Amino acid sequence: MAESMDEGPSDPRPPLQQDLTCSVCRGIFSDPLVLPCTHSFCRECLRKSTRFNGEQCPLCREKFTTSQAIPNRVLSQVCQSFALYPPQGSVPGPGSEAGCNLHLKPLLLYCEKDEQPLCVDCVALHNTHKLWPLTEAVSICKRELEFKVQILERKVDSYKKLTESLDSTVESIRNQAQEAERQIHQEVQRLRDALLTEERLRLEALAAEEAQKIAALQELSGTIRQDVAGLRKLVESVKRETGNEDVPLLQNFQDLKRKAQWTLEDRRHPDDSLLNMGKHVGALSFKIWTSLQEHVKCSPVVFDPNTSSPWLSVSADLTTIKESPERLVTPDNPERFDPCVLRPGRRRLHLRETPMGRDRGGQSLLDRGGVQGIGGAQKKVHAVSEPRGVVCRTEQRRVHGLHK
Repeated sequence: MAESMDEGPSDPRPPLQQDLTCSVCRGIFSDPLVLPCTHSFCRECLRKSTRFNGEQCPLCREKFTTSQAIPNRVLSQVCQSFALYPPQGSVPGPGSEAGCNLHLKPLLLYCEKDEQPLCVDCVALHNTHKLWPLTEAVSICKRELEFKVQILERKVDSYKKLTESLDSTVESIRNQAQEAERQIHQEVQRLRDALLTEERLRLEALAAEEAQKIAALQELSGTIRQDVAGLRKLVESVKRETGNEDVPLLQNFQDLKRKAQWTLEDRRHPDDSLLNMGKHVGALSFKIWTSLQEHVKCSPVVFDPNTSSPWLSVSADLTTIKESPERLVTPDNPERFDPCVLRPGRRRLHLRETPMGRDRGGQSLLDRGGVQGIGGAQKKVHAVSEPRGVVCRTEQRRVHGLHK
């Protein structure tokens, strides 16, 4: 512990406070260091002492080296506890003015740097700091606190507006989800109807071929049955003639021989009697997909309604935009082009893929009719046209600022 340089009964400080007082600055230890001679001093006090008096103890003058001065952590913790919870005898009693915990004197000054009130004895510890009388310090601190209160109040107002904006965005998200759900159901139903129509047509074609094949085979089967009946009659006739006497049999042999010949065409199983399964089920999914392409509209580039200007009306399928005569009510979005308005041309834009907003800062494409120019810089698209309220359709690859 620190040793007081003028110990005596006249020191009004409690013994504990005297033991925690630095012999150099006469204040409570701050980051104390202990020397080989067991004396302790504040780090800053010891540094100033060695600068003027060399590396020797300020009390006993015993020599030491800088590496031998080690932190006194136990003493530091005790000093911190004393500053936070001072003994009852070290502070003014009830009803008295607030006083300094270190010197037991009234607080008359205020340190602007350390932002704490001081007594007259604390001035030596803050000799390089700007000090104010308490009356002026109170007004300075109040002005600073009022300024901070204003900042907090403005932040409260901004947060309230942000909360309202977020609530509005939540409602917009719900509306977007409902609209998207409706469009999904409608589009899927349309494709489902087209798929059911495709199924019906294919089943009708299958049923027609089935009926045709079966009718042909049944007709052939009926003809063969008639031929079988005729052959049986011929066989019976030849057998009767064969049972006659020898001489008449020989006399009628030529007639019987001609009569025993089958002159009609030989019947056989037709080659294409079965159904054409390759036609009906071969690569069926690909054929159905191919036939459904006429019901599907391909738009490689679509407009993003979340970033479009409030003065532009985007179609439900996001493929066309139209300039609105009035500002539309749109959800808040930091990425929205506002007040920038993309004014489209009256003809379709046939754009080639360009690295817009890159090395040269921007490029422009000219269309021979309607659209006078379209270009981009810093990943934004700008289009210019003569008439107002005209429709633009995009048909090519990628344009920055649009949603792909």
